[in-house]
Amino acid sequence: MQELLSSLGPVTAVIGAQWGDEGKGKATDMLAEHYDIIGRACGGANAGHTIVIDGQKHVFHLLPSGCFHEGKQVVLGAGMVLHLPTLLEEIHTLKEHGIDILDRLHISPAAHIVFDYHREIDGALEQERTQKEGQGIGTTKRGIGPAYMDKAARTGMRMERMNEDLTGVLTQRRDWAQRVYGVHIDVDQECAHLREAAAVLQGRVADTVALLHFWMQEGKTVIVEGAQATLLDIDHGTYPYVTSSSTTAAGALQGLGVPPRSLTSCIGVAKAYCTRVGSGPFRTEMEEELGNRIREKGGEYGATTGRPRRCGWLHIPDLLRTVQINGFSQWNVTKLDVLDDEAEILVGVDEKDGNAVFETVPGWQTSTVGITHFEDLPEQAKSYITFIEEKTGVPVALIGTGPDREQMIVKA
Repeated sequence: MQELLSSLGPVTAVIGAQWGDEGKGKATDMLAEHYDIIGRACGGANAGHTIVIDGQKHVFHLLPSGCFHEGKQVVLGAGMVLHLPTLLEEIHTLKEHGIDILDRLHISPAAHIVFDYHREIDGALEQERTQKEGQGIGTTKRGIGPAYMDKAARTGMRMERMNEDLTGVLTQRRDWAQRVYGVHIDVDQECAHLREAAAVLQGRVADTVALLHFWMQEGKTVIVEGAQATLLDIDHGTYPYVTSSSTTAAGALQGLGVPPRSLTSCIGVAKAYCTRVGSGPFRTEMEEELGNRIREKGGEYGATTGRPRRCGWLHIPDLLRTVQINGFSQWNVTKLDVLDDEAEILVGVDEKDGNAVFETVPGWQTSTVGITHFEDLPEQAKSYITFIEEKTGVPVALIGTGPDREQMIVKA
């Protein structure tokens, strides 16, 4: 581990390289033990990061996964959109597990607030798309898109206004939402949520840009947890089947207010295969029987929505594109063990006429669950990792061999 940490440097980003659900939370949780500050930069409660500790599953939507580690400063950046009841619920859940995060939680005043009415608008827009086009874009209906719409329209409400009486503003929004989308806003309930959040988060909204720069000048180290993944990026993803924020390393730095030159390493996280939730193109999608088998073995159901994930093979052109966009210095390949039973493994290595061109590599058909040393892997599994390294030009530093936080190979 020390060799890996030395190669990473003081500011590391952990970024998804596929369509999300790659297992970023586990890598962040493992590495966060060795960093001083944990930052979450963009997105909202549509993200679901799962950590398994002592056999118990924990899902975070807003707080970064590494916040389990005592003493770490936690920053929620300006690029985020925050549903306050969800944030309070996560803070309460941590406290039930003996972890009080409030004294080390720092929220940007420029982060936007997601209200319940944003969720209602999200559902109404998805229904309209489905009626007009036959399918929606696969939104989680957590209000993320409408909150970012308000942000771009300069009509959003930010955390710096949490202590204000927003009754008048919300009443105007209620009339507008009813007229345009046919949805109802309970102004009293929205104001009650604000008051409750203001009481709990008193003093936790601060100038996070100044804080981060002060800490970095003091020699503190920072790990940035990405949300969603590069192929869902609003600019670089498979538009329109994307999220509403920038999910790349550059987007994470922008969301936190950290200059690009500060980033010393960027870990790209990719499953040993690939999954996607909702609609959108998926060139390496498996046939139904195989996809179902992989889904059940890998537990491929959305941490946020519970929706079954579509399963497919690894696609090298997509990984190469995410390397170009993010500048990955290392890979974290997750869920290698899910492929343990496969006699052959297909990999999309090229594209022709819009279809994937596959190469077949031999499977290992023996358990890799819980292996923590690279040399203990079956030869075919080691060859598969080497294959990924050679095809992408990026070394693999971490390999997941099971859901538990200890089930990880540190290869570097």
